[in-house]
Amino acid sequence: MIAGIGIDSVDIERFANWKQRPIEQLAKLFTKQEITYCLQNSEKTAERFAARFAVKEAFYKALSQILPNNNIPFLTACKTISVSHENNGNPIIEINWKFLLKNYPGTLKFNPKTRFKSLVSITHTKHVATAIVLIEHAI
Repeated sequence: MIAGIGIDSVDIERFANWKQRPIEQLAKLFTKQEITYCLQNSEKTAERFAARFAVKEAFYKALSQILPNNNIPFLTACKTISVSHENNGNPIIEINWKFLLKNYPGTLKFNPKTRFKSLVSITHTKHVATAIVLIEHAI
C-alpha cells in the first residue's frame, strides 16, 4: 500500500559551483558517501548533486504525506536519507527511520513497528534532474 509519493525537478546549472563549496557546507545536505560520489567526476558533479538534491526534496514531499503535522526540518530529513546504487546501477534510497522515530516521537502517525519500503527513480537531461520517491508499507 502506498503511504507517500513525492517528485521534484531541479535545474542542474544551479549546482554548477557546488564542487567548490566546503565539505562542511555540503555535509548539511548530503552524507559523506554522497559527497564522495558527487565529487569523483568533475564533469558530472553538478548533475550528481542536482539528482541527489531532487531525491531529498521528493523524499521530503513523500514523508510529508505520512506525517500528521510535518515538523521535521528539511535539513534534518535530508540527513536521514542516503542515495546510492545497487550493483546494476539502479538508484536506491536508505532511510534512517529509527532516527526519525527517536528524535520526533509522536510526529509519525504510524506504529513504530510499521515497516516501509522506499523506491526511487532518477532521470536527467542536460539541464534538469528529476527524482520520484515512493514510500509504501512493506508486507
